[in-house]
Amino acid sequence: MSMGMIKNAADLELGVTYTKNQSVFSLWAPTANSVQLVLYDDPGQYDEAGIVTSHRNGQEIGMARRDDGVWTVTIAGDTAGKYYMYKIQHENSEYRYAVDPYAKAVSANGCRGAIVDPESCNPTGWELDTRPPFMQPTDAVLYELHVRDFSISSDSGMEHKGKYKAFTENGLKDDDGNSLGIDHLAELGITHVHLLPIFDYKTVNELKADQEYNWGYDPQNYNVPEGSYATDPTKPEVRIRECKEMIQALHKKGIRVVMDVVYNHTYSVEEGPFEPIVPGYFYRKNDKGELSNGSGVGNELATEKPMVRKFIKDSLRYWAEEYHIDGFRFDLMALIDTTTIYEIVEELREIDPAILVYGEPWTGGESPLPNKTVKGTQRSKGFAVFNDHFRHAIKGDNDGYGKGFATGEPWCEGAVAEGMMGSIHDFADDASETINYVTVHDNLNLWDKVLRAIGMENEAGHILMDNEAEPVRRSLLANGIVLLSQGIPLLHAGDELLRSKYGDHNSYRSGDAVNAIHWGNKKRFLPVYQYYKGLLELRRSHPAFRLSSRKQIEEHMEILQCGNHVVAYHLKDHANGDEWSDIVVIANGGYFDTVMALPPSPYSWNIIVDDQRAGTKTIQTLDDSNIIVPGLSIMVLRSDWQRPKKNLVTIELEYERQDGEYDGWNLWVWNTGIKDGRIDFSQNDDGRVTAIIHIAPNTEQIGCIVRLNEWEAREWEQDRYIVLPKGEQKVKLKIISGSDEWCLPADRAS
Repeated sequence: MSMGMIKNAADLELGVTYTKNQSVFSLWAPTANSVQLVLYDDPGQYDEAGIVTSHRNGQEIGMARRDDGVWTVTIAGDTAGKYYMYKIQHENSEYRYAVDPYAKAVSANGCRGAIVDPESCNPTGWELDTRPPFMQPTDAVLYELHVRDFSISSDSGMEHKGKYKAFTENGLKDDDGNSLGIDHLAELGITHVHLLPIFDYKTVNELKADQEYNWGYDPQNYNVPEGSYATDPTKPEVRIRECKEMIQALHKKGIRVVMDVVYNHTYSVEEGPFEPIVPGYFYRKNDKGELSNGSGVGNELATEKPMVRKFIKDSLRYWAEEYHIDGFRFDLMALIDTTTIYEIVEELREIDPAILVYGEPWTGGESPLPNKTVKGTQRSKGFAVFNDHFRHAIKGDNDGYGKGFATGEPWCEGAVAEGMMGSIHDFADDASETINYVTVHDNLNLWDKVLRAIGMENEAGHILMDNEAEPVRRSLLANGIVLLSQGIPLLHAGDELLRSKYGDHNSYRSGDAVNAIHWGNKKRFLPVYQYYKGLLELRRSHPAFRLSSRKQIEEHMEILQCGNHVVAYHLKDHANGDEWSDIVVIANGGYFDTVMALPPSPYSWNIIVDDQRAGTKTIQTLDDSNIIVPGLSIMVLRSDWQRPKKNLVTIELEYERQDGEYDGWNLWVWNTGIKDGRIDFSQNDDGRVTAIIHIAPNTEQIGCIVRLNEWEAREWEQDRYIVLPKGEQKVKLKIISGSDEWCLPADRAS
């Protein structure tokens, strides 16, 4: 097999190219001695395990080999409704039957490829389906969800339990009028549903789908939807149409769809989609010539090889174009070489500049791949990685008793602060490169982890829990930090309903009893849901929480406190064009209340989020310079420029220069108790040049310097102080440049 042959094949269209007049079949099998297309009128005979073991009853048609190693044949007429396999013989081996790795439709359990008319697989109005508007990655709020978990519970109210079509059911409510299903997702305010694998996977018998369960990280047919989520997996068109109906329904609700993809391994090598066709090519090997096992399940795809890279890119493009998928999450992304990932990102953005690409920057074991896609390789490359540093700082370890900031560890404040700033001083150049989260499908979910960390794991299942209970407050604190941090937040489905998996840390095949989302918890924990909804509304409504560049974050975000169980930050100067000039976020990870000093401001502070409520509306207004923050809670405040603080002292300071040159001259003040630092002069209608200084009540004196720009020149060599007259709230003073008597009452200086 020559590199020239591979290079020539890399640009070819493989698989079935269907029209009603003819179908062209193309298979890259450069080492094969013989390849035949085998056509069938039916999907074959299934055994008890749901497998078709014999493929000998088909019509065999010889295929011709080209110089680039591609075998082709053209079949005249309309072949829709037929099934097909490839019969392949390699040197010194018997014939093997193989499903086309580029198959776009399959029979039940993926045993044979199927030929379908693409038009017949589209739902009504599919040609009108459009991706919901989306501006930049940090606008996203991701919601990780398993198709079956979403609807399978008896209290879901959905007819098509466990199926794609459950997402098409609108108007569902519980007895109290709370929205369920897809309406719940839209009401919550997420922007993207991240679906666990929906490609055809190996580990559920689609003919007995109600009896089996799996997350789906066992790829078999990469370009076909999983059949166990379809109402009839025996009809190839049904799974395609219903998968598209799900995506269409989510798009209509303004929700984009992210697909979880697994291009790092296959369920099996010998029985997988590649080995029977090009033995030894598609899988990575170690220096001993053995299959490497960086995935932890026995094999790795050799993504660095041109035709493996081509397959992955072709597959992703197909899902993005044919199914209108809006993003891809890569399982064990570190097992995919950086060249492949960089090309993937570039090519997907040609389809839609807003497509999201992110993944796990780690492996499941040792791999010989040198250029792994790990944390740091995403810098300025247009994709994101999961932030396990931030995750660990917030919650502690994944499955044990280890604690983090939200679960009682007192030494995590620095790492939490770094994560809240988008990890721009850790591994990211831009906040859009970090996926912020505390839990996903892997490991203990948030509720169960909180219970274990605080020694209440026997309470799993919400025994005697209410909205004021310590585990509830800690879970809200954890995801509150995620939602109010710079970066891309991700929630695990059901966190807003205090979902429990009853302590199961690896529920990949544990069934519905453990994995189902119980919709009755929405009514039971409605204040929790409303709190999540309020935080999402706040993030969506205010771009200050969605900064992206390092420059933006460093200019507009400052850490106010980082220690003693408290992390607090200040978003200032209308960050990202926000209508709010100053926003303060305080996370109290301590068990007890704490007193926090607020940034100096002449305006009142409106509390927007406290330990009970969240949103964009004012809960309480205060003039104080300090705020009491309850233990185990988040608080958000914003300054209200329409409400100056009461009892402020205001100085109108006039500045006069004989040369009349005022450009660049400004005040530098301190000890005001309101706003220290630079204050610019402005020219009034009467020609006077003045600056307004606001000072906190009971202040005796403030420091004041008149300077040019950033200290290019100044009035007087020594610092000067203004002593404030007692009992006066409005003071007028005048400074005359060069005068020995540097500060005079305005009436004396006139």
